[in-house]
Amino acid sequence: MYHGSMAKKMPSEVLEYLQSMGKTYGKIGGKVAARNMTPEERSARAKKASDAAARKRTAERLAKERQAKPARKAPKCK
Repeated sequence: MYHGSMAKKMPSEVLEYLQSMGKTYGKIGGKVAARNMTPEERSARAKKASDAAARKRTAERLAKERQAKPARKAPKCK
């Protein structure tokens, strides 16, 4: 029985074919989806994408800042 988390080896010809189909038809999907949406739906989708990009940029910036900043030493108690 095949379990969803198990990897299956795919023949290279099949993999190449699927990749070429994705490159060819993947670009069409977004245009068709946008054409079939109302202006409000397009706006909501763009806002969601913009928010996700901003979160990603912020996370990357914070990670860089954490790496650049030296670790703080605890004050010595006397």
